Amino acid sequence: MQRTFTDQLGRKVTMNYPPKRIISIVPSQTELLFELGLTDEVIGITRFCVHPAAQYKTKTRIGGTKKLDIELIRSLRPDLIIGNKEENTRESIELLSAEFPVWMSDVNHLEDAMSMISQIGGLVDREPEAAYLNHLINAGFTDLQTLALQLGIDKKVAYLIWKDPYMLAGRDTFINDILMKTGLTNITKESRYPETDMEKLAALKPDLVFLSSEPYPFKEKHLEELKQVIPDAEIMLVDGEMFSWYGSRLLKAVQYHFQLQPKLK
Repeated sequence: MQRTFTDQLGRKVTMNYPPKRIISIVPSQTELLFELGLTDEVIGITRFCVHPAAQYKTKTRIGGTKKLDIELIRSLRPDLIIGNKEENTRESIELLSAEFPVWMSDVNHLEDAMSMISQIGGLVDREPEAAYLNHLINAGFTDLQTLALQLGIDKKVAYLIWKDPYMLAGRDTFINDILMKTGLTNITKESRYPETDMEKLAALKPDLVFLSSEPYPFKEKHLEELKQVIPDAEIMLVDGEMFSWYGSRLLKAVQYHFQLQPKLK
């Protein structure tokens, strides 16, 4: 049976329903598909789709999120490809869309993520599972916002995602929304991922500096470097997945932030 769905870019996607041969080209959405019980249906993932580990070891890897092996994808004959506007390149998506049903997400806020989970649930015939997952995520983040108020968290944070050059997670990003949901204010008013340097960072006078574990793997030595330039800020290494993955990992993110919040008072 064929059905037509509308993705988060407003594109019409017609496919065989329910899909039996799915390729996911976004790590957080790959993990979501396995959480929804699609172990057999997911036949291809990227080399960055590391969760869950057992599936990473056994599934065919079709390149990176921005460097897809198009010929390998063709050989797998997918009846559905699931991607994301920010994480995949327009060129690859246009090329694949000419041959296969490609459903795209566009996630900038927690609400977008929950809508994506709901829509993918409908796309792959797992609506009850997706609804329950969203129920847990919504309850968890509601509690996190309450806890932030109770603890009086009200600090300005610089969230660094890259080095050489330093890059910040700015406004209009999913990371920014998660910061806000947990009681924090982004120090930069710029959009997307602006470049900065140590002097500019120091001039912003953040209360907190978060060094993300991804996409750049910040380590303890980078923390010490920044302490020399911004001695008044509290500088912390944080798990980037808990701020930027917008699928089922949001459940683990709730617990992570519950443990992190008391340290931010």
